[in-house]
Amino acid sequence: MKITRLTFGLIVTAGAWLAAAPSQAQTFDPSYPVCMHVYTGASGGGGEWYDCSFTSLPQCRATADGQAATCDLNPYYPVNLPPPRPRHRRSR
Repeated sequence: MKITRLTFGLIVTAGAWLAAAPSQAQTFDPSYPVCMHVYTGASGGGGEWYDCSFTSLPQCRATADGQAATCDLNPYYPVNLPPPRPRHRRSR
């Protein structure tokens, strides 16, 4: 099958347009094991977000106390990663 220059140009243009489209930021920061899900509701202007800056559930719960928020384990925190291999230096 022979592709004409016009068809090829359309494919390249469509690919460039799709690549330039804005991408959504990741909701969960994989650096911390616990996230606080904050609900602002209608009285707070609407919307909700995740604050993934907690090292433990008790720390998150203390911060969330008195707010419309819940604490959850971060699904993107790498729990089962093997420990890094020790690096051995060569002696001279």
